[in-house]
Amino acid sequence: MACAVTTSAIPVPSWCDEARSHVKRLLNLNQYKAPERRLSTKEMAMNDPRPITFVRQWKKDGSSRMPYWIYTDPEVYRREQERLFNGPHWNYVALEAEIPNPGDFKRSYVGERSVIVVRDEDGSVSVVENRCAHRGAQFCQEHKGNKKEFVCPYHQWNYDLKGNLLGVPFLRGIKGKGGMPKDFKRENHSLTQLKVHVHNGVVFASFHPDVPDFETFLGPTMLKYFERVFDGRKLKVLGYNRQRVRGNWKLIHENLKDCYHPGLLHTWFVNFGLWRADNDSLNLMDDSHAHSAMVTVRNQGGKGEATAGISSFREHMELNDPRFLDVETEPWWDGPTAVIQSIFPSVIMQQQVNSLAVRHLVPRGPGAFDYIWTQFGFEDDSPELTQRRLRQGNLFGHAGFVSADDAEITDLLEAGAMQATENDETLCELGGHEIADTDTHVSETLIRGMYQYYRKIMEI
Repeated sequence: MACAVTTSAIPVPSWCDEARSHVKRLLNLNQYKAPERRLSTKEMAMNDPRPITFVRQWKKDGSSRMPYWIYTDPEVYRREQERLFNGPHWNYVALEAEIPNPGDFKRSYVGERSVIVVRDEDGSVSVVENRCAHRGAQFCQEHKGNKKEFVCPYHQWNYDLKGNLLGVPFLRGIKGKGGMPKDFKRENHSLTQLKVHVHNGVVFASFHPDVPDFETFLGPTMLKYFERVFDGRKLKVLGYNRQRVRGNWKLIHENLKDCYHPGLLHTWFVNFGLWRADNDSLNLMDDSHAHSAMVTVRNQGGKGEATAGISSFREHMELNDPRFLDVETEPWWDGPTAVIQSIFPSVIMQQQVNSLAVRHLVPRGPGAFDYIWTQFGFEDDSPELTQRRLRQGNLFGHAGFVSADDAEITDLLEAGAMQATENDETLCELGGHEIADTDTHVSETLIRGMYQYYRKIMEI
């Protein structure tokens, strides 16, 4: 029964009328427009339905000059999420060794999108998006663990390990009231299930339905170097390092395709011969030029043409702890003492003497990314070799003598990009304008190759 509500006039002080009139005059309410809202990171992601338009255009042909706005423009970043990370590319998500048992799972990322990598009861590996099919809540917050099913905490929708919807509370209502409509079918409301490829213990996933097979995606040359490390032997995870780096995610791919800088920036490399311009070396790419491998063989260091005038060279530098150079040559190296393989867009595979690591890139907006290092070895490693891998992993890792330099430089590059004007551009012409494999590290060919591919896929 409706209730009638009566009101009586309440006297309003005259100052209230005066205040309202004053505010109305200030705002001119008939003409007032709210300020334009700034885009959030999520709105820049692929699920944003608005068309992507660019007011900027890459003004030069080729890929030896890059405009600074590719590192800072939010619309460019949003298209990268759509076309690269959510496009027809395989993205690294985990090592099988991280989920050895049925029910084991790991939370990972494809671009900015949170995903769950899980070992099913039948032994297969599934990857599902960490987003409930009901209202979109990220249902998993643990980094890793073991579960028999996934349950969203909001409304208790639960899913099996492959992401199929199992149950919905109050599906038929209560006491004949409410519930889902009669045409509701559980099979139409699964979690988003990604395509999965497991290659010699490494798990890749893709949101795109038409992603090429993994071997085609890498190409024969890159597959050879991938399988040089991941040759089918069982892997053993040794630990993790995580850091957030201030800088655009592409800058670290540039850094690990840039063989120009190691013998100049890194005092450790140039003094002890691990990576310098006078090492025997190769720069290699796949046919698309998206992926690359920097290959080198260490030398004895010391003075020479590669150190003349180089400020980072310290002729009389010695180690207080010689164990940092206690390197054991492993038969599977087959010559190279270091190979850095960039698999675009999501991961770098590192072998630097005995140190092995997977470096996973997780973009966090145009100006930052998470850098997740998974240090690993092999199950049949001796305890002594495992200790070498750990020691050298600290040496090369994010707080070591090498990658700490790279993170600081990435920060400086980001600062420079943020200050650049509309027409400013970077220079990438060492070795010329060509894009081709080389037998010298005095070249920026791998960066030019990546941006040739990038421009094609991004259509800019």
